[in-house]
Amino acid sequence: MPDPRIELARELFQNAYRWQMQGDFDLAVQLYKRSIEVYPTAEAHTFLGWTYHFQGKIEAAIEECKRAIAVDPGFGNPYNDIGAYLIELERYDEAIPWLEKALAAPRYESYHYPWYNLGRAYLAKDFYKEARRCFERSLEIEPAYKLACDALERLRILVQ
Repeated sequence: MPDPRIELARELFQNAYRWQMQGDFDLAVQLYKRSIEVYPTAEAHTFLGWTYHFQGKIEAAIEECKRAIAVDPGFGNPYNDIGAYLIELERYDEAIPWLEKALAAPRYESYHYPWYNLGRAYLAKDFYKEARRCFERSLEIEPAYKLACDALERLRILVQ
């Protein structure tokens, strides 16, 4: 018999996501937190962190991603998100190990994101060869990823 807590937590998560996408971050936060109270998942913690990011609460977003990792260390999204948030804070050296962990995570559907973000970190550090390799790897995985395509083109112009 399925655990009713899992189904309730899933419903709360889906409602939170819907409100988040509609821009009601306060309601989304409440619903993600309720989902976590009912049945904690790495996804709910990660998306709560993402919502905090939209609210400008970067440190809270990072902490929520760390909670996601504690729930499921194999889930790649929170590693990538921490790396991206640290890049936003211009803490590139701290970001790189998190992004490398995202690339090593067994449960992740979008490896092109950490490759792109790793490229951003290397580019910010003026490590152009490494940045190019990362952007190219991102595009090998997802050829239509516009951000990586644009970053690679900017890098080509920069190092001419």
